[in-house]
Amino acid sequence: MRKIFVSFALLLVCHLAVAQGFQLRLLNHWDNPNGTVERGYAGRSIWKWDEIPTNKTPMPQALRARYEEYGRINQRYGINGTVLNNVNAKPEMLSKAMLLKTKKIADILRPYGIKVYLSVNFASPKALGDLPTADPLDADVQRWWQKKADEIYKLMPDFGGFLVKANSEGEPGPMDYGRTHVDGANMLAAALQPHGGIVMWRAFVYSAKGGDRANQAYEEFMPFDGQFSDNVIIQIKNGPIDFQPREAVSPLFFGLKKTKMMVEFQITQEYTGESIHTCFLAPMWREFFQTLASVQSGSAALSNVVGIAGVANIGDSPNWTANDLAMANWYAFGRLANDPDTPSKEIAEDFLIDYYRTDYPAFIRPMTQLLLKSREAVVDYMMPFGLHHIFAGGHHYGPEPWCAPQGWREDWLPRFYHRADTLGIGFNRSDHDEPCLMGNEGSNNVAQYPEPLRTLYNNRETCPENLLLWFHHVPWDYPMRNGLSLWDNLCYAYDRGVRQAQDFVKTWEATKPYVDAARYERQLLLFRRQAQDAQWWRDACLLYFQQFSRQPLPPDSPQPKYTLQELMDYHLDMDNYTAADPTRLP
Repeated sequence: MRKIFVSFALLLVCHLAVAQGFQLRLLNHWDNPNGTVERGYAGRSIWKWDEIPTNKTPMPQALRARYEEYGRINQRYGINGTVLNNVNAKPEMLSKAMLLKTKKIADILRPYGIKVYLSVNFASPKALGDLPTADPLDADVQRWWQKKADEIYKLMPDFGGFLVKANSEGEPGPMDYGRTHVDGANMLAAALQPHGGIVMWRAFVYSAKGGDRANQAYEEFMPFDGQFSDNVIIQIKNGPIDFQPREAVSPLFFGLKKTKMMVEFQITQEYTGESIHTCFLAPMWREFFQTLASVQSGSAALSNVVGIAGVANIGDSPNWTANDLAMANWYAFGRLANDPDTPSKEIAEDFLIDYYRTDYPAFIRPMTQLLLKSREAVVDYMMPFGLHHIFAGGHHYGPEPWCAPQGWREDWLPRFYHRADTLGIGFNRSDHDEPCLMGNEGSNNVAQYPEPLRTLYNNRETCPENLLLWFHHVPWDYPMRNGLSLWDNLCYAYDRGVRQAQDFVKTWEATKPYVDAARYERQLLLFRRQAQDAQWWRDACLLYFQQFSRQPLPPDSPQPKYTLQELMDYHLDMDNYTAADPTRLP
């Protein structure tokens, strides 16, 4: 009886919470027309474009059933919109054939309260319209977008609008024509406005000009505060770099006072172990909301945040997310989109009861604790104390703090972020000099934050230790609050992460009586691989950084399993990599 009551209660919570949640609660699929999924780890795209008819032929029954189930899950989780395709959008998504296929999906999802949106390529008028330009101030370009909007809304009167990645990482945009973000966003907004559509304009921008990448979105968008049309929303990643296991909150959320915003979280685990590691992300997202609310302007900043987007972790895997426990992040995203104050513990418990259809305390209690500890464990064995972006190039799965392929931009290299040298480690984002062989001057990123965060972050003594190396270049022998040096604390953090990952294996093994055999064995393989990977991360990072610290591991810190040379010579074959049959370390 309790199981039935809890499931009903979950549905009730989601529906009642809408009133205090965000207006827009969207999944962002980074799915491509060819069926691949950028940063997707659960198989290929669920949108089978080549199987969806463009005429009056009904949707194939298998696809219809899959999309109806997708709609039901999102409705239960409190999600009310979905962007079907990658932000690195292909112009063909706006072709007549693809719009007819999009209509088929929209018709299926509509009964579940799900609006459909599309990512658009800013150069579509050139690619599809035989125009010589995509200049947003060109009258022919404006008419092209107006006609395209009319075409879309004739097919789908409740179409939600456009998501746009412009002038970022090689994508076309208004600056290609000497125009601004305002020019580009407002031009699209004018085309959609008569139909009630919105433009979600992404603030993920950084150039090759050098300097601190964490500063650039703020510098690029702040001059335009208050100039965007009313149906334009600036979509900002939760942190100023790129979905790291721990980041400071993007200062743009505090800076924009007259502009609608929405936060972009990454449900798919690009930087937190992909579909193999268990990393419950609710605590990370709660940190974001709590930081906004912790400053005087927090409530005002949150009032301007009208939507929330989550980069989906969904694929055509039979269980949607490849890792059963990764479903918890899809679920958590929906719960927090409806009520940002929901405690992580409540979300974890409710998910486990609902997904595993059991309320046995011997299962729910330890697994709730496992989920609640998992994100911090990942931070510990990957990048403690504010270290960031020290992943292997390209696939971002394993550690590679030494990664430096010839020809890569400096701000794509881990050394740009960890800045390890014989003097210390960490990125100086303060307003003062801190000795570092890559340059002493701070980037003054702290100036983009309001008080009390600005002063808090600017001083090593007051900076939260979990962000210490995000904001400061710190000497190896710097005494931390527990009296131990930074180096010793770094070693112990990595050790703690490894132990925690090993404990996850034991916790899961104890759940065997409460989980069906197939799920149990599948998850056991994943936890064992996570523990092995934690050791890989620990050895790679400590041995690499030890070259600069020139200090021994603490006496009670285990000796590495691998040598630094073995780890630097090892290259993960991601094309053939699975948890069940992994490419082993040397």
